[in-house]
Amino acid sequence: MAVTIEKVTTTKALHRFINFNTKLYKGNPYSVPDLYDDMVNTFSRQKNPAFEFCEADYFLAYRDGKIIGRTAAIINHKANERWKIKVVRFGWIDFIDDQEVSAALLQAVSDWGKERGMTEIQGPLGFTDFDAEGMLIEGFDQLGTMATTYNYPYYPVHLERMGYRKDADWIEFKIYIPDGIPEKHQRISEMILKRYDLRIKKYTSAKALAAEYGQAIFNLMNEAYSPLYGYSPLSQRQIDHYVRMYLPILDLRMVTLVTDAQGQLVAAGISMPSLSRALQKARGRLLPMGWWHLLRLLFLKKYDPVLDLMLVAVKPSYQGKGVNALLFYDLIPIYKSLGFEYAESNPELEINDKVQAQWGYFKTEQHKRRRAYIKKID
Repeated sequence: MAVTIEKVTTTKALHRFINFNTKLYKGNPYSVPDLYDDMVNTFSRQKNPAFEFCEADYFLAYRDGKIIGRTAAIINHKANERWKIKVVRFGWIDFIDDQEVSAALLQAVSDWGKERGMTEIQGPLGFTDFDAEGMLIEGFDQLGTMATTYNYPYYPVHLERMGYRKDADWIEFKIYIPDGIPEKHQRISEMILKRYDLRIKKYTSAKALAAEYGQAIFNLMNEAYSPLYGYSPLSQRQIDHYVRMYLPILDLRMVTLVTDAQGQLVAAGISMPSLSRALQKARGRLLPMGWWHLLRLLFLKKYDPVLDLMLVAVKPSYQGKGVNALLFYDLIPIYKSLGFEYAESNPELEINDKVQAQWGYFKTEQHKRRRAYIKKID
């Protein structure tokens, strides 16, 4: 039977779109399912603030009435204007191992983009950098993280057969927690504190953190990440949304801020315990018992020995001065006391030498690589 592509236009079809990934990877030990409710909000034009500057449609592939693939077509107008490109993104792409299916899905995105004046197709990317980026090309035997997606090894093979080429790569590291702060790291950190008259700031109240530095953290992210591949600055509505969504669930022991003598934010490090195993146990659902696995981890502090580095940002005028060392000067003893064995770096652009240089003090293992592909639209 031929492959047919249908645009998602109903709540029922969106439910099928979200659940296809869970079904395709059922029983896979490395895939980490997204929370269904989070995905509903992400794809909602009313709830996702990225729709202030993005447009999107979602497509399902069928054969003989059965869903065999999915993808989203997205135009981030802010990113296109910033980078002076005319790109349509494909994201949340999944398909069975059938070249006809992957080709039909990507053709649907190309046609959709071409109708809107786009000249290239690029992905996998989401609406913004807060969505998962890149297709896994190395590390298929490694557990995924909350911030990334897993895919089967045949995915990149399909894209390369269709003439898609590398646009950018991200690499990921396991960073092993040392027993104590490395001597050189400690010496440099204490010198940096004095040289630039900096302060390490901690909080015990999420409400106080949000009130005093919630806006500043995301302003810093906009400033620090601005030069990076495909980045589009967060809007005020997005910042307000993320402050409300993320800060209340953080273990504030693993949030470190660095300020100057006037209290201006210079650097921020935010990490959290890995949710990967809990999300697998929950199967992407809070009900009937998925909530227990996440509650046990987030609020009862029953942590696995793995943590995720979610945000490391340094003000550009302080980059290259060793300020990032201060974050881990504070955090290493905390990680050790909480029983963590290693951290997942999550994706870092392979050309971002400044970020990778900060792991020089630690034992690391580069265990994953993911890629964004690009192709001219015919």
